[in-house]
Amino acid sequence: MSAPADGAHRTSPTLVIAVAAFAVLVWGASPFVTKIGTNDADSLTIGFLRTVVAAGVSVPLILLGRVAWPQTRAEWGWLAGSSLGGFFVFPVVYTIGIGYSTASHGALILAALPVMTGLIGALLERRLPPMRWWAGCVLAAAGLTVLIGKRSGFEGGSDPLLGDLLMLGASTICAFGYVAGARLSATLGSWNATMWGISIGAVLSAIGLTLHGGFAAAGAMGEAGWLAVFYLAFVVAIVGYVAWYWALAKGGVERTAPAQFYQPVVGVVLSIVFLDETLSALGVAAAAVILAGIWIARRRPAKRTEPAPALEEER
Repeated sequence: MSAPADGAHRTSPTLVIAVAAFAVLVWGASPFVTKIGTNDADSLTIGFLRTVVAAGVSVPLILLGRVAWPQTRAEWGWLAGSSLGGFFVFPVVYTIGIGYSTASHGALILAALPVMTGLIGALLERRLPPMRWWAGCVLAAAGLTVLIGKRSGFEGGSDPLLGDLLMLGASTICAFGYVAGARLSATLGSWNATMWGISIGAVLSAIGLTLHGGFAAAGAMGEAGWLAVFYLAFVVAIVGYVAWYWALAKGGVERTAPAQFYQPVVGVVLSIVFLDETLSALGVAAAAVILAGIWIARRRPAKRTEPAPALEEER
């Protein structure tokens, strides 16, 4: 029997995976670029400035009519959630939280972001993910705990509760932003959703940057700092978000979100290559556990097909 007619119009799962992996790769490099930027300015200034600079692309495109406007009340609502969660609240609150806590706790809390994203998406659709999804996410999170904990000195450490709660809250808000962006992208398009999210987030970030006094710090930044801001603004905030929202909209939040587990792995690989760090046998084992968890979370159960009735042999 031939496939349904609408199947021909479905996006290739391989393409969805590739686009999601690209977005995660781009975001995986962002901590290193951010570190370069913070050598010239404080982290809060960098956090505000990246969205403000990105608006240099989004706002002109909107004014020139190259970006479609949201048409329905629902689209405006999803846009509000996307812009607030992904382009304003998350980078600001997470930066404040990591100032109270440590990078190791921050990385571990971010590891829960795919679980939050998938769960929020499932709850909004009034369904629960299957057990294999939970098993895969738990397995990947366990691997991340070992990998990041071993690498960043998490063992035996204690950190302020306030910072951890702020980062956890920021990650939860970011998960809502991802889901809202995926819902908006499904009807408005990932490019339009991203441009609008950046523009609204930039207005709020500009206000925050002014109150923080970050414009003076930005004026004193050197070439390395501005290169970092441009990467964060254009490659991460625009290219990365467009790719990620497109993958979420086409592949589904539940199936695409676990790809974010690769992001800390990208960070470890970059550390080995550029910072001459070594990966122990325990680290290799943890990486294998992470990949296994992602595979389990993404794996679909095999479809059972009824065997065709056997033809009786003529006697």
